[in-house]
Amino acid sequence: MPPTPSPLAPAGFPSLPRIAGVRLAVIEAGIRYKQRPDLLVVDVAPKTQVAGALTRSKTASAPVEWCRAVLKRGHARALVANAGNSNAFTGKAGADAVKRTAARAAQALGCKPGEVFVASTGTIGELIKVDKIEAAIPPAVANLGDVGWQDAANAIRTTDTFAKGVTRAARIGDTIVTINGIAKGSGMIAPDMATMFAFFFTDAKIPASVLQRLVSASCATTFNAVTVDSDTSTSDTLLVFATGMGAKHPTVKSASDRHLRDFKRALHECMLDLAQQIVRDGEGATKFVAVNVSGAASTKAAKTIALGIANSPLVKTALHGQDPNWGRIVAAVGKAGEKANRDKLKIAFGPHPVAAKGAVVQGYVEAPVAEYMKRQELDIHVDVGVGKGKFTVWTCDLSYDYIRINASYRS
Repeated sequence: MPPTPSPLAPAGFPSLPRIAGVRLAVIEAGIRYKQRPDLLVVDVAPKTQVAGALTRSKTASAPVEWCRAVLKRGHARALVANAGNSNAFTGKAGADAVKRTAARAAQALGCKPGEVFVASTGTIGELIKVDKIEAAIPPAVANLGDVGWQDAANAIRTTDTFAKGVTRAARIGDTIVTINGIAKGSGMIAPDMATMFAFFFTDAKIPASVLQRLVSASCATTFNAVTVDSDTSTSDTLLVFATGMGAKHPTVKSASDRHLRDFKRALHECMLDLAQQIVRDGEGATKFVAVNVSGAASTKAAKTIALGIANSPLVKTALHGQDPNWGRIVAAVGKAGEKANRDKLKIAFGPHPVAAKGAVVQGYVEAPVAEYMKRQELDIHVDVGVGKGKFTVWTCDLSYDYIRINASYRS
């Protein structure tokens, strides 16, 4: 039975239009799951430009290392992504499995193995059933089509409770281009790029070098600004493919090109939307929380403090218990290791100030704050009183279900 969708899930999967130069197929390869597709194959047009971001984990998976190498070429013809096994900590056998996957896809699509991107998610430390992937690729290629975005998003799910998708239109000059994106992610979510799978496709014609600058800039305040449980995955993979097969638009030569202004906006919105959907699907989550830190010594310091608050088990369990325990936030700020003026510290839950000038606010009444904490979506505001740095991190609460899900993940 499919899992019950998170209470924070969107109303439904959006309607994603066709992207010229992109064909999709999913298939049940039997890698781990039964009676559900677990392999996604995407064919993109020749000369498609590609950019991305990958986990900074020192124990990165074999597919991540493959993608890191082929990304340098800047072009792509295919993506093969599977759920159920991350092919991480699998040594030479894991690296060989990636090579075999890329070779079989290249053979089926008539391209070079170095034009095939491979992504795997799931259990760490188990050898992947590459023979099943090799067997599944040809029939998947035979069924490639230009629809099926929700099926694609479902095929890459692991503990996710809902499929994640987004679309935006943008102008480059007077020409309308489209961006579609799908993602997976629910647990093992923390910054260091990209804390999940996120695959974006656009019909715009943008050079890989320019696309990479746009991706890196947006990642900082989207996928690298979310956390569920502070654990960075071995398999985090974000890729953006630009097919150049849409309507002709002004030539783009640099990331600062004025014609790209609206495209930047649309790409950032897509990335933020999917990053926040991942938090909304945090394992066992019942609260979607924005942690807004200001008054820090720098943006970097503000981010460190915000993550310290967002990742604190004491803060997260208080949020789950609907307890406005601002003392736990004080402790998290102090633990972050960044400059903070204790006697100027301000804390608020939504519109309700709870602490200022290093103490509880005068005339504090807990009842309206406790009522606010019952909401599914919460805002925490913290000003540390030392500068102008600010940053927002999105997180969720820590519930009993998080423990249940992860205690039984491999069973």
